[in-house]
Amino acid sequence: MKVGILGCRGIPNHYGGFEQFAEHLSVGLVELGVEVWVYNSHHHPYKEKKWKGVNIIRCKDPEDKIRSLGQIVYDFNCILDSRGRDFDIILQLGYVTSSLWYKLLPNKTKVITNMDGLEWQRKKYNFIIKWFIKYTEKLAVRSSNMLIADSEIVRDYLINNHNIRTTYIPYGADIFSTPNPELLETFKVLPHQYFLVIARMQPDNHIEEIIKGVLISGSKLPLLVVGNIYNKHGEFLKKKYASNQIQFLGSIFWKETLNQLRYFSKLYFHGHSAGGTNPSLLEAMAASAPVCAHDNPFNHSVLGKDAVFFKNEYQVAEIINHVSLRPEIDSSRLRNMEKIKTLYVWNDIISAYHHEFLNQIQENSIAQ
Repeated sequence: MKVGILGCRGIPNHYGGFEQFAEHLSVGLVELGVEVWVYNSHHHPYKEKKWKGVNIIRCKDPEDKIRSLGQIVYDFNCILDSRGRDFDIILQLGYVTSSLWYKLLPNKTKVITNMDGLEWQRKKYNFIIKWFIKYTEKLAVRSSNMLIADSEIVRDYLINNHNIRTTYIPYGADIFSTPNPELLETFKVLPHQYFLVIARMQPDNHIEEIIKGVLISGSKLPLLVVGNIYNKHGEFLKKKYASNQIQFLGSIFWKETLNQLRYFSKLYFHGHSAGGTNPSLLEAMAASAPVCAHDNPFNHSVLGKDAVFFKNEYQVAEIINHVSLRPEIDSSRLRNMEKIKTLYVWNDIISAYHHEFLNQIQENSIAQ
């Protein structure tokens, strides 16, 4: 089986959730005997032709010159290249910028699309962009042999609205079990004496509400904000709120460092409100972090009752002022780790994708 993975900026991960997912899935498939090719942006710092047995294809990515439009061009370049690769399966991660080119996808290749979240719900988009995203959603449905949803909510939405075969396969996370408080010295914080948020700087991740809540609470503990600030919203937040208490650390991709920060945080804030099952939430659960999450169906579907939830900055402040009085926090952390061990296991997830790929190839053989 020969599989091409499109839609991420490349492996090893230097960007976000899809890239981390592509890392795990591609390596896991190689261990199962699959020939895997992953498309990397030409800006990616990894320059070799292979990574842990995975073949790397570098494609031109002009995002540094034309910003978000560059992603459309990058996806075009990747899809154009795929036409000559003779893939059995193309796995597309996301659809908004790639589905525009669906007519260029190779005819004999089975196309499976991971639909990510309900992108048109994001607050950062105006009416026109939301309409465009819903249009590209229809194109993705039209061009895919099957869809994969990482959230049961997204799966149900796709089945009910598009009547297309959709399989639920979540993301995974690895249990973190090697705490080392010495690594906190770099950030000049003490164990359980800081708050933490790890997210892309965009409005629907509710970072500003979290910041305001920390300030309103009167707490003297710092809030560490991890994420790339070099976009419009990130620059706005840093300019308005950066201080000794609200510390913007920029992007951090070292998994060990992130896990130490999660494990020793007094509260881990997860403000994501659009999309499916978010990888950073699973990683926080796997690191035994006490979670305070935005109150929405996606987060509830993962956390259940094992977190505290907020809708605005005032609820954030109230939670901060009462967090030490909540005896159920420790038991919630243990239950969240148990979910990771049973529901979000990488080996199971990789096997599920492998199974779907085999089914698609078998269906293709029968049809021929």
